[in-house]
Amino acid sequence: LAALKSGERAPDFAARASLAGKEFNFNLQDALKKGPAVVYFYPSAFTKGCDLEAHTFAVNKEKFDAAKATIIGVSADSIARLNQFSADPEYCAGKFPVASDPDRKIANSYNLQSTALKAGAKDVRGVDIDHDFIERVTFVIGTDHKVIATFSSNDDKISPDQHVEKALEMVQMGLATWREVPWSVMTRGMEKQGEQLNTDELHLRSFWLQWDKLMQGAKPGQ
Repeated sequence: LAALKSGERAPDFAARASLAGKEFNFNLQDALKKGPAVVYFYPSAFTKGCDLEAHTFAVNKEKFDAAKATIIGVSADSIARLNQFSADPEYCAGKFPVASDPDRKIANSYNLQSTALKAGAKDVRGVDIDHDFIERVTFVIGTDHKVIATFSSNDDKISPDQHVEKALEMVQMGLATWREVPWSVMTRGMEKQGEQLNTDELHLRSFWLQWDKLMQGAKPGQ
């Protein structure tokens, strides 16, 4: 199986999550009512690449907020480990939540692979790791519940921090589309009845749908 691709519907999920060390129930469907979501899967808290990725998301959190985008990290870590990770000032820094997927049901629903834990594996603190590793994949999901973009370390050969950069580019593109693209260009793809849309027009349509639900008022270009 390959990770879900652009245009496919993202499965809704609910999971126990932690924000700044406090547990709560995260629901993707609720998050998408507020704007696009960046759902990023990662192997394990308190490991080098995942620490860098979390830190980079935390540093850029205000930029995601400006684009009305929700960030949620997902791993097979226990909620106890995530309570520590989400509050650590070096990593999540209390700025965004991370969800626990111990049985990897959420990861499986997104067609992600897992790697079996090696005996004796420890995190950067010297603490034993007790779960398998979900592959590092980031999904940008629109308010229509469709995947706008998928970024995979294995397939795209990108570093953990580049996941953040590319996800931010996508959500900012949606905002910029509304602010800068003339209305006639934005709606061009919407006016084609029964015709095959090209890639650019599909992206315009996806952005149009999600920002139409968020930006009530002036049309772009006005």
